[in-house]
Amino acid sequence: MIGGRRETGFSKRDGGGGGQSFCRSRIAAAIFVGIFLGGVFAFFYPDGFFVSSPSVHHSVANSDSEVITSSCASSERINMLKSEFIAASEKNARFKMQIRELTEKLQLAEQRKDNAQKQVLVLGEQQKAGPFGTVKGSRTNPTVVPDESVNPRLAKILEKVAVNRELIVTLANSNVKDMLELWFTNIKRVGIPNYLVFALDEEIASFCQSKDVPVYKRDNDEVKRDQDKNFESIARTGGNHAVSGLKFRILREFLQLGYSVLLSDVDIIYLKNPFNHLYRDSDVESMTDGHNNMTAYGYDDVFDEPTMGWARYAHTMRLWVYNSGFFYIRPTIPSIELLDRVAGRLARENAWDQAVFNEELFFPSYPGYEGLHASRRTMDYYLFMNSKVLFKTVRKDSQLSKLKPVIIHLNYHPDKFPRMKAVVDYYVNGKQDALSPFPDGSDW
Repeated sequence: MIGGRRETGFSKRDGGGGGQSFCRSRIAAAIFVGIFLGGVFAFFYPDGFFVSSPSVHHSVANSDSEVITSSCASSERINMLKSEFIAASEKNARFKMQIRELTEKLQLAEQRKDNAQKQVLVLGEQQKAGPFGTVKGSRTNPTVVPDESVNPRLAKILEKVAVNRELIVTLANSNVKDMLELWFTNIKRVGIPNYLVFALDEEIASFCQSKDVPVYKRDNDEVKRDQDKNFESIARTGGNHAVSGLKFRILREFLQLGYSVLLSDVDIIYLKNPFNHLYRDSDVESMTDGHNNMTAYGYDDVFDEPTMGWARYAHTMRLWVYNSGFFYIRPTIPSIELLDRVAGRLARENAWDQAVFNEELFFPSYPGYEGLHASRRTMDYYLFMNSKVLFKTVRKDSQLSKLKPVIIHLNYHPDKFPRMKAVVDYYVNGKQDALSPFPDGSDW
């Protein structure tokens, strides 16, 4: 039995030894294969299958400094981006401003072009220029559309007084009552029906009504509506120049109502009907302060400056001013603009109305100023005569003294009333020596 156990035991030991050998062989083979595959993978994938960001490989010790460094870099980058954004925004704003300026200039150019085209449409259809010497531009601007809402009461008066929508208008207060009576007496004698006295006080209004003279005076509501606070005081007590300044604002209503006005001072003697001697081809048709062809109609005045050597002679254009006490004005846009300009300046400046009237009519456009685009005509100075022409030239010339002018304006002399009566005696009553007692000029 012992022997039997040994065999059995021996026999088991033999079986167990063979299994262990087989297992060891398999392990060895697995190790070999593992080493072999590891070498292959190490050769083809030296960095491994999964490549992480460099920050993963940083040590824990350096992580805090890297975070700080990264944060600083990010802050600097953000600041740089902000600066770039601000600079871009400023540049964009400049571009927008330049675009806006260019747009405004373009709009202004288009507006001017549009205005020019509208003006052409108003004046007539576009035309081709004709042969040399046949081209003639139009100076007669169209009249405005009448607006009776401006002054309904005055509109009703003008409907009765005006002839062919035109009339003579004068302004007067009690200071010129005697001259005013002589003024309208001669108008009646000539047979001029279309004239009106703009009374600046109640005394003149009552006086004209008693003499059957067409008159208009503003009522209280119209005075309150007037924007000039000094109007009433000037109207009642103002002298010639002060009252003369009011007429430009007053005339505006007449033009807005669609009437042409022959504005007249009271120191004028009418010998003929002036409406028979007007051209009506301009916005303003005025008598002149000139006394001969050169001064009345213009001339080339040469200015001599010897220090300039070869260029010592400079040519200038000279023209004696229009008289703001007698002019015919048509109801056109340029005419109304003229009145607005003159009235506006007289309200702001201590200036003579006649000087301002001529500056606005004649000064051209220049940088910073746009001149008035109004057409104008100078009246014949022998027909519409000033007192300098009469007393210095006409009365001394045997041929000229036989002429009978349309009107005579005593504008050059302060002793107006006696000279006005002398003019009536000379031209109306036939007294040949009526003008003799008076000097050419004034005594002062």
